[in-house]
Amino acid sequence: MKNIPKMKVKLNRKYILNIYYTFLIIVTISCNNQSQSNKAKNNTQPIESKISDIRLKYTSGVRSILEDSKGNIWFGSYNEGVCLLNNGKLQYFTTENGLSHNQVRNIYEDKNGIIWFECGRGLSTYEGKKLSIYKQRNYNSKNEWQLNDSDLWFKGDEIEGYNKLEKNPGVYQYEGRKLSYRLFPVTPKPGDGFKYYISTPFVKAKNGTIWFGMYGAVIGYNCSNFKIIDNQYLGLNGQTGSLHIRSIMEDSKGNLWIANNGIGVLKYDGKETINFTAQQKLKKEDTKGNSLERVFSIGEDISGNIWFGTVGSGVWKYNGTSVKNFAKDDGLDSKHIWTIYRSKQGELWFGGASPSGVYVFNGISFERKF
Repeated sequence: MKNIPKMKVKLNRKYILNIYYTFLIIVTISCNNQSQSNKAKNNTQPIESKISDIRLKYTSGVRSILEDSKGNIWFGSYNEGVCLLNNGKLQYFTTENGLSHNQVRNIYEDKNGIIWFECGRGLSTYEGKKLSIYKQRNYNSKNEWQLNDSDLWFKGDEIEGYNKLEKNPGVYQYEGRKLSYRLFPVTPKPGDGFKYYISTPFVKAKNGTIWFGMYGAVIGYNCSNFKIIDNQYLGLNGQTGSLHIRSIMEDSKGNLWIANNGIGVLKYDGKETINFTAQQKLKKEDTKGNSLERVFSIGEDISGNIWFGTVGSGVWKYNGTSVKNFAKDDGLDSKHIWTIYRSKQGELWFGGASPSGVYVFNGISFERKF
């Protein structure tokens, strides 16, 4: 009889231990499941959707962007030089560090990995250590037009107009060895040279044509012929509007889109040109609010949607059927979208000003990325 209490004590201890171990197993399984669930959720988030805490210090606006072959990201400003994002750190360069001018309109990378900066005045290059002004020029073959797969093309050396060596409207071609000036097949009238001054990055079309956007014209060259889209070609006479081109882009279907600061967006399908803004009834008199007239940038996302960046009217998205506007209420603080750049992961980056910054669209609204 005296042993009975002891047996009860042992049984109680064993019972308590079993409950304890069972509780530990349940907690462990629950935590593991929760951890796996969190990992699964994290894995469904695309890398490009993450918003960084890196902020550019520019105040004048982000005018150009390049993601180079080494994974570096370059941001050109309207008048504050260029910035390099490398390993999470920002490094700024100005004329004090080898830029020919603090306005960086376009940034390219050549086949040898050299980064080229098309500045407001002149050109600079970066070969991995420092920037330097590129001074070599060839003016002895101005009419010897040719195309190569790895060509880079640059505007004239002046902020506007032409210098004494260029004399007439043209473009610089770099084929990997030297920089040569090529003349456009135009004869400008007195005071009309500004119309043929390059204002956009060059575009190489799928059919091999090289397109150049100028303030008053778009010129295409296909190794044998030139195609000129200007006020005369479009039947514009000033009263009906005139070209002031700020961006050109070829979409995945082969259409050439032309952004204008004034008459909106034109679309050229290889046969005819239509005024997309007028077609969609997006002029000021049609919308009574934000309009698609002062357009400075165009981009296409991986789904084939066409995006337009404007001055004062936010960003517009065209899905092939309808057009939708996004502005400040949608998280887009910048009032001037200078450039739309598609990253290597397929994300569109919207470089803006007033205030400056780079934005991304998360599927619902805009968020600042840089």
